[in-house]
Amino acid sequence: MVTDTDGYIHVVEYLTAHLNLFENSINIENANSSVLEVIEQEMSEKIIALCNQNQNLTFKQRNTIIREVDAIVYDLQEILSGVVNNSVNNEQLAFIKEFAILIKNLFDTEINNQFIR
Repeated sequence: MVTDTDGYIHVVEYLTAHLNLFENSINIENANSSVLEVIEQEMSEKIIALCNQNQNLTFKQRNTIIREVDAIVYDLQEILSGVVNNSVNNEQLAFIKEFAILIKNLFDTEINNQFIR
């Protein structure tokens, strides 16, 4: 659905172009959230919003979206494998939020192209 599109490739390229935000990431004891926790939270929020905006999606379509999001989170874990357990800083948080919005936009486009026509 989304992970096999050119748009997804561009979003991943955008992430790799900004890997320097994550290079000097450290793990701080008792920090609020790890990089992975923030990724999971942001992606969850955006997909919940997506499903709420598209009430007409079938159960099967929603499951497809959830599987795709799981694959995206897995890709992010692979790309950021060295820092996913480190504490997230403000710049990383802002980037992850922006990245999640870009992913949601890809889903919005695909839902419009595949399901609403």
